[in-house]
Amino acid sequence: MGIDRRTFLKGLGVGIAGIVPGSSLLPGRLEAGQTPPNKEFMGVLVDTTRCVGCRSCELACAEAHNLPIPDIGDASVFEKIRTTSETKRSVVNRFNTGKGEIFAKKQCMHCNQPGCVSACPVKAMEKRKEGPVTWDTNCIGCRYCMVSCPFDIPKFEHHSAAPKLQKCNLCWERFQKGEKPACVEACPGEALMFGTRRALIEEANGRIYKKSGDYFPHIYGEHEAGGTGYLYLSSVPFEQIGFRDDLGTTAYPEYTKGFLYSVPVVLLLWPAFLGGVSAITNRKEKVRREEGGKL
Repeated sequence: MGIDRRTFLKGLGVGIAGIVPGSSLLPGRLEAGQTPPNKEFMGVLVDTTRCVGCRSCELACAEAHNLPIPDIGDASVFEKIRTTSETKRSVVNRFNTGKGEIFAKKQCMHCNQPGCVSACPVKAMEKRKEGPVTWDTNCIGCRYCMVSCPFDIPKFEHHSAAPKLQKCNLCWERFQKGEKPACVEACPGEALMFGTRRALIEEANGRIYKKSGDYFPHIYGEHEAGGTGYLYLSSVPFEQIGFRDDLGTTAYPEYTKGFLYSVPVVLLLWPAFLGGVSAITNRKEKVRREEGGKL
């Protein structure tokens, strides 16, 4: 019999002390300063049958990225389905299904061929060769990434004087230091596993085969939208826990490839135009500040 959230939190003391590190499919221990000895995409396997909704992953994510710290003892957040925001890169939701309560983590899926990267005219969005999809500050704020994401993930800081785009980056900064994603490291129930995408798929297939009665026979993210870095297992069909089932298996950039090749002028001139607009805007802002300082 599985442990429920209330019992788990009672034993945990609604704290992080004593948390068992999340698991990894990397060969040996990943020491600080090292990178995985391979060139494959890295990813995370989320086994929702093991998640108890403790939200330790949310807390670890917020701490790792200097975001507002959530109250993980507040169960009222489960009363409605949440999405990521400019202050929350990762959220856990609760779903009532025919097999009882199921908790599922939501964050950037780190697509193999991301629509957001394809749509970005200045390459502020980047698919790293290691797998993470990251954002850089050369962003001009066009927000094409937001409308091109099939998972509705990138969020823009509309009310900030120096707005950034917030999304999970698979803890790219930690990765470069040889560390696992903060959420994986913090997960006490080993619901999250970090490793190469190939190894995660093998692990997921093994779990489905060995305990077929516990799992719906599908790995979400293996093929959806061309494949994603985050992979999911569930005991029920995925639409019951908030996942889209209409994405198909074609990577989203493929849908626009024919159009883009037919209008090469757009490819050549549009980024330059947007970059020029950004430069002019920044220059005007600089002049305004200097004039204001002279008053």
